[in-house]
Amino acid sequence: MKCNKIFVTVLAVFALLSFTQCANKPAANTVNEGTDTPTFNQGLKIAYVDVDSLLSAYLFYQDLAEQMLRKEENSRLLLTEEAEKLQKEIDDFNKKLQNNVFSSQERVNQEQNRLLKKQQEFEALEAKLSNELMIESNKNAEKVSEAVNSFLKEYNKDKGFNLILSKASIMLADESMDITAEVIEGLNANYKPQDSFCYNRYYPPKSCR
Repeated sequence: MKCNKIFVTVLAVFALLSFTQCANKPAANTVNEGTDTPTFNQGLKIAYVDVDSLLSAYLFYQDLAEQMLRKEENSRLLLTEEAEKLQKEIDDFNKKLQNNVFSSQERVNQEQNRLLKKQQEFEALEAKLSNELMIESNKNAEKVSEAVNSFLKEYNKDKGFNLILSKASIMLADESMDITAEVIEGLNANYKPQDSFCYNRYYPPKSCR
């Protein structure tokens, strides 16, 4: 199952963040006299965040990711166990068929139908577990996105940036515009892990260590 990758991908939803608190300032784009080339207003304040670095250091995201990994592993173990049981029944059926154990063709058909039904039930279970992980992964992504956006709105009340961008969307920028470290520090300072995150003393989440 690849739900953890999906989790990371969905988190790109907050990769581009913009603020228009300074809407009373002149328009961001002007045109120089004698040219059609647009230039940015000198008063525009821009910053960027390295989302990959943020996710690798944000304790809330790391805790959710570890929870997802445990759930993926539990689902994998359950499916492996059920698949082995089904395969054993199929092997037993084939042996009986080869040794003419069944009393009639009707009994053969009945057993085949039973195994077919179990195969369908296994496939339904696999789809159900995969869908549940997908749904939870999307919900976790929304939680992280909301937490980051909420923090940035408060953070920006003092900073007054017009735009806060993702580094991935920028071809070239001065490193002085990088606020990743400040954002990570603020997010982790605000994050209080839930008690449920710390229940496993042998493998606690990063924020509980």
